Amino acid sequence: MHVSTNLAAPDFAARKGLAVPRLPMRFVAIWIALAGLGAICAVLLPRSVAPITLQTVLPFAAFLTIAAMGQALVLMARSIDLSVPSIVALSSAVLLGVSHGNDERLWLAITAALLAAVAIGAINAFFVAVLRMNGLVVTLATGAIVGGVTLWYRQGLAAEAKVPLGLASFAGGHLWDVPVAAWFAVAVMAILTIGLRKTLAGRRFEAVGANPRAAHACGIRTTRYQGGAFILASLLYGVLAVLLSGFIRNPTLEVGNPYLLAPIAAAVLGGTAISGGIGSMVAVLGASLFVMQLDQASKMMGLATSWQLIVQGLAIVAGMWLSEASSKAGRR
Repeated sequence: MHVSTNLAAPDFAARKGLAVPRLPMRFVAIWIALAGLGAICAVLLPRSVAPITLQTVLPFAAFLTIAAMGQALVLMARSIDLSVPSIVALSSAVLLGVSHGNDERLWLAITAALLAAVAIGAINAFFVAVLRMNGLVVTLATGAIVGGVTLWYRQGLAAEAKVPLGLASFAGGHLWDVPVAAWFAVAVMAILTIGLRKTLAGRRFEAVGANPRAAHACGIRTTRYQGGAFILASLLYGVLAVLLSGFIRNPTLEVGNPYLLAPIAAAVLGGTAISGGIGSMVAVLGASLFVMQLDQASKMMGLATSWQLIVQGLAIVAGMWLSEASSKAGRR
């Protein structure tokens, strides 16, 4: 009788809607921090949270969110990707080179840009997941090589080359007063969240990241999931390159430079475990907003670029410390 009572209690609570899901603190913390930062800015730097300022910053927050979600996938697979700026620059250059600014070649150019990004992701995946090489070294080398290729390719294009007008109008447009890029970021977040939480492939991906040996022992092909993380992340970098190029209309070789440290900072501040397996795209979205607001506040305070980089570095260190602290607390 005692056992029967214990089993019936939670069922009754669930039917009555009394069961309260336990929110993981490592993912909620960044939203609390974002609210705190917003409150401080509202008092000390009210212009940084004015509606017109937020409308200006929101597209760049969306771009960072897309890049950070790609980086989070790679981190969940127990690696890191330092080739993001080069992939963005290459995809942007391919977009310009294939389209020639002509709307009739827009879809061909977008396809070529995305394929270029996926190809670099496949190369990273081969060396890291198949050959078991260090992800940091591989992506650093890949980034350098791709950077050289992009420089060579870009020299064959006119300096004033622009994206097709149709893409510029779309990427710089709004839907219900919200930038199109922001809708893209939310859509990608929703798709990845459902994919990770509600599908068998997503659960297996998390299992591979949490403990590759145990996952392999259970019959999961770990190489497929680890390599897939790099390829999917590179596809996201390609999407970012297309949207960002359309937004700024005349992208240069430096178009990807802001996406080396910032996506890592947003991913770790969003609770993504450096040790792999644990991550939340909703929290990464909050962390991207936090990083962008912090960057905006730094600029309005007149901080030099050097200090802004220092702040980003400190944010990464803080995020890694919180990640490790949460992991240790979870093991106790």
